[in-house]
Amino acid sequence: MYLHLILSALSFFVVGYLWDYYKELKMANDNHQYKLLYFDLPGRAEHIRYIFAYAGIEYEDARIQKDQWPEIKKSTPFGKVPVLLIDGQPIAQSNAIARYLARKFGLAGKDEWEALQCDVLVDTLGDLQASVTQAMKEPDPIKREEVRARVTKEELPFYLTKFEKIVRDNGGYSVGNDITWSDLVFAVLLDQFESTYGKTSLNGYPSLKGLKDKVHNVPNIKSYLETRPPRSPMPRY
Repeated sequence: MYLHLILSALSFFVVGYLWDYYKELKMANDNHQYKLLYFDLPGRAEHIRYIFAYAGIEYEDARIQKDQWPEIKKSTPFGKVPVLLIDGQPIAQSNAIARYLARKFGLAGKDEWEALQCDVLVDTLGDLQASVTQAMKEPDPIKREEVRARVTKEELPFYLTKFEKIVRDNGGYSVGNDITWSDLVFAVLLDQFESTYGKTSLNGYPSLKGLKDKVHNVPNIKSYLETRPPRSPMPRY
């Protein structure tokens, strides 16, 4: 019995070591040139920036100014950003870019099942983000208040409670037992959530707050956050 436990423990640590070595090897062997096109704000590109930062991969963070956009727009595949240029080849769609980079740098989980779980969570976070964005951008003031009330009182508590349980039950990560790109997406959106609703808004969700803090304390991520351009405060509602 004791031998079985010892072998199981050794197996766990060996697999973890080999997985870390595999990720480091993939990142060290990357020699592509990357250029990320997006506006000078977090938006739909911030999780891509987090992936580059976490992996320690050099890239050009080309932040588009308002007067530059009409001309740059013509050169994009579908007239939208973010666009990632890989050795000059343009790739569109934020999550397609992020998923590609996550697989490349060992952030998509240890197997296909974990990769699937990452996709499920990222897409669900996208649903929540779309609702919040709709509430912020609704032009009709009466409808805007209706949407904001629904999002604040119904959708946010529903999703955050679900996410809190997932992270808590999984030992502090959203998927698996190591950081994946879904954790980085969580950190980005939870950071924006705090900017919108205040620093105490995650007090009822300690596992989510812990996940955000864990990601933000990764040395490469912490360095990025300390040096990224200042952002405008998010509107509160």
